[in-house]
Amino acid sequence: MTTPTSDSSDSAWLLQVTIASAPAGPAHWEQQLQLLRDVAGYDPVSRTWTTFLGSFDARALRTLQCLYDVARSFGTRVYLEPVTVPASWTEPSFTGPELAALAASRADAGRPLGQLALA
Repeated sequence: MTTPTSDSSDSAWLLQVTIASAPAGPAHWEQQLQLLRDVAGYDPVSRTWTTFLGSFDARALRTLQCLYDVARSFGTRVYLEPVTVPASWTEPSFTGPELAALAASRADAGRPLGQLALA
């Protein structure tokens, strides 16, 4: 997927939410699995859990809360990145450049969304 550009006001985009899998023994891995498997898909090659959000509804907020709770509990991080909607996506998606540009600028700066730079 590609990152939407800030000048494409009518482009649809999703928020890709990724959490790095924390190094863990079998018991801790099973805990992570139980907490995350209903909200994100696991990629064993990159050792990350990923989901996509196209709206900020109750499900999205529950998903984000779950991912941040797991990250805090297991000492890992959540990454947010705006991506272009794939042709196969059938759920809601975001439009307009403002939120995508904000998410991209924070991701580019290496800061979590919500942690703004000091002016």
